[in-house]
Amino acid sequence: MSIDTPIRRAETSAPIHPTLAERWSPRSFVADEKIDEQKLASALEAARWAPSAANSQPARLLVARRGSDAFGRIAATLMGFNSVWAGSAAVLVVAAYEQTDEKGAVRPWAQYDLGQAMAHFSVQAHADGLHVHTMGGFDAVALAEAFELPDNIRPLTVTAVGTVAPAEALANETLIARESAPRTRRPLEEIVLVNE
Repeated sequence: MSIDTPIRRAETSAPIHPTLAERWSPRSFVADEKIDEQKLASALEAARWAPSAANSQPARLLVARRGSDAFGRIAATLMGFNSVWAGSAAVLVVAAYEQTDEKGAVRPWAQYDLGQAMAHFSVQAHADGLHVHTMGGFDAVALAEAFELPDNIRPLTVTAVGTVAPAEALANETLIARESAPRTRRPLEEIVLVNE
């Protein structure tokens, strides 16, 4: 099952790759569908091959399939509306990063590098027909404790992954409205400060 409607396709001011134009972050997932393991493996592989400063590769991922103990522990840390809808996703992925290297030196670009890894993950997933929605609304301390993560590993986001379902499956008027709203972005002129 998939949804491919004009409201979801980005209205761009310059041509971009179709996968990027069509990528969006749904909240409604098919709740009884298991993840396609090959597609998930490809998304994880895309994350693995993302660039990082000095090839430091600070990204660390916790991958949990719906129904597993790990999925339940991650879901228990979600806050607000995230706790309402994210449980229907087939997989929850915690994106974390190593704050320091093996000698204890701070990795100043680790968050950026993790962002690159998850961007690669999301584009590959979408190209293969999966959808992802990344969330910041979770209790990072509780999540780190739930998985006994080392002190130098910091969770930054949780990403829901699965097959998109109709907005009405959310059964919540506020969430349905958000799911159905047009996609918007600031004009390019507002984000490009210098373009000589």
